[in-house]
Amino acid sequence: MTTVHPDVGSLVREWRTRRRLSQLELGLRADVSAKHVSFVETGRSRPTREMLLNLSEHLDIPLRERNEILLAGGFAPAYPEHSISDVPMAAVASAISQILGAHQPNPAVVVDRQWSMVDANPAVGLLIEGCSAELLEPPVNVLRLALHPAGMARRIVNLGQWRAHLLDRLQHQIAVTGDPKLVRLAEELAGYPGADHARAHTSELIVPLQIDTAAGRLNFLSTTTVFGAPLDVTVADLAIEAFYPADEATRATLATVGA
Repeated sequence: MTTVHPDVGSLVREWRTRRRLSQLELGLRADVSAKHVSFVETGRSRPTREMLLNLSEHLDIPLRERNEILLAGGFAPAYPEHSISDVPMAAVASAISQILGAHQPNPAVVVDRQWSMVDANPAVGLLIEGCSAELLEPPVNVLRLALHPAGMARRIVNLGQWRAHLLDRLQHQIAVTGDPKLVRLAEELAGYPGADHARAHTSELIVPLQIDTAAGRLNFLSTTTVFGAPLDVTVADLAIEAFYPADEATRATLATVGA
């Protein structure tokens, strides 16, 4: 027989509160009664595996945390978690390789949920050149690499803007995932010395990355790409951060350096 973890209801309530939904609102979304949601949260009702998956779906809970809720309810995880080098991940690894290659000569890096570098194309070397060897030891955390005074921070021209942008993204990610590791990372990064937070100028449509490199000052716009409809925890956690020239001078420099 399976054993129901006493905290399964607390986990559901925690996620419902994080999403700022009432029991009635969650019930309407998940097509169950508010009374049943209440019974699940208080432990008066033993939720089925299907019920926990249903509630998790409508609470938009990340796959990793859905597995945790299932385990708390006494059920096996629903979503596998493979290493990127495992055989079932061959298609994903191939897609990542193609995407990174296609971005050359523009820098692109693959990160996991904790912002650890999974892979990168050669053009990233231009951005991280001169960073402390300690920061470049695996696993490389790209947020730490960007904002640490011994990392890219000393060469980022608009450090206040870029720092504010990265920390805002991290806080949003914390709100979505509730990941305690990200909370600790945010506390660490906030303690780094550096420029005060600054808002983007009203004439700017996107916060740029302006950085001095061995090839000169470069200006980038950044994008984030994730895999659609992932069913594996690792795949769901991956993101590809790509940087594109924000002006013709940067485009020309990258074309020359990458030639």
